[in-house]
Amino acid sequence: MEEPLALHPVKLYVYDLSKGMARRLSPLMLGKSTAGAPTPPRPHTSIIVHKDEFFYGSGGISSCAPGGTLLGPPDTVVDLGNTEVTEEIFLEYLSSLGESMFRGESYNLFEHNCNTFSNEVAQFLTGKKIPSYITDLPSEVLATPFGQALRPLLDSIQIQPPGGNTFSRHNGQS
Repeated sequence: MEEPLALHPVKLYVYDLSKGMARRLSPLMLGKSTAGAPTPPRPHTSIIVHKDEFFYGSGGISSCAPGGTLLGPPDTVVDLGNTEVTEEIFLEYLSSLGESMFRGESYNLFEHNCNTFSNEVAQFLTGKKIPSYITDLPSEVLATPFGQALRPLLDSIQIQPPGGNTFSRHNGQS
């Protein structure tokens, strides 16, 4: 008789990189208030699975203990469900992502960022996407005159939350 596969919880950590500033300025920048929005106007996200936090930035894929970056504890935690994917298979998957789609030089603040990574990994682990209010935000910002005016500056911004270790298959992980 086969043993049932173990289930591992998968969570999405959501951080407000602006520490509330973007929410206060959103009426000026976006022409609408985001005061009641369920997420910060400029969120950083990461995936928590197998007792670690995994995120993507200009340095590539990184990992740390949950809440272990200098960002501190997340502003919001979203339960994404459970996965049957083992830690070994997951780390192999991350390694291949780090060598292909999610290299550091591929990072782009609006089009290929931490939220893109979290969405991709969430679908691999659970078959579900992260909430659309997070993934739709960059296109909402860029659709405004303010977003278009600032795009050249914003495209040059590289974000890598301090405190994580760049992920590699040889990072002491099996």
